[in-house]
Amino acid sequence: MTQRPSQSRTRLVMGNWKMNGSLLANAALLQALVAGASRARGAQLAVCAPFPYLPQLQELLAGSLISWGAQDVSVHEQGAYTGEVSGSMLRDFACTWVLCGHSERRAMHGESSSLVAAKTSAALALGLAPVVCVGETLADRDAGRVEQVIAEQLEPILGLGAAALNKLVLAYEPVWAIGTGRTASPEQAQAVHGFIRSALTRSEAGQTRILYGGSVKAANAAALFSQPDIDGALVGGASLVADEFLNIAAA
Repeated sequence: MTQRPSQSRTRLVMGNWKMNGSLLANAALLQALVAGASRARGAQLAVCAPFPYLPQLQELLAGSLISWGAQDVSVHEQGAYTGEVSGSMLRDFACTWVLCGHSERRAMHGESSSLVAAKTSAALALGLAPVVCVGETLADRDAGRVEQVIAEQLEPILGLGAAALNKLVLAYEPVWAIGTGRTASPEQAQAVHGFIRSALTRSEAGQTRILYGGSVKAANAAALFSQPDIDGALVGGASLVADEFLNIAAA
């Protein structure tokens, strides 16, 4: 019999718009999400959007059941860092969340796990809730290096200590299943989530939520969410379609 997830961990379904959106399209999407948010049946809903759209999220989501955040944050508080955005700037737009170490940032911008930990620490210092992403490539999986890669990515995060770990969220996103249409089976996802949960438990943070991210759709959400250590989803492309995103949350 499948064990149900801990009832003490509130489900979280978070949309990552990546580099998508326009003022017009966002307005329609956000209005539909606000209207249908009750379909989430007790799960938390959140949206992480590109920096220019944070004022729009603040305007349209304030007072709703949906929280919001950004897709990256600087390790610096202020100064001569052209193109960077600090945590205090995100707070000006009432952000709750910030993604740290998304696989696209690691791959395209060379972000190391130590830098991801530094960004996580900077976000926590300003009262933001980091969603820290970890995950392996297809080459890593085929080489049997999944746990080694995840452990290496987690090491500097675990080094922040239990107090920090209990304030953040982790997201497991197998790189080979992001935007490819391929999804880890519920059993594959649970195996890695269980490995992460064990590492968190040893660090006195066993109740930290762990999301799954990797081509999550309404059609596979219920099977993924039935696993004991999957506490929700970090949703990419499907978060741009209101009905699909709400159906994932309803699962």
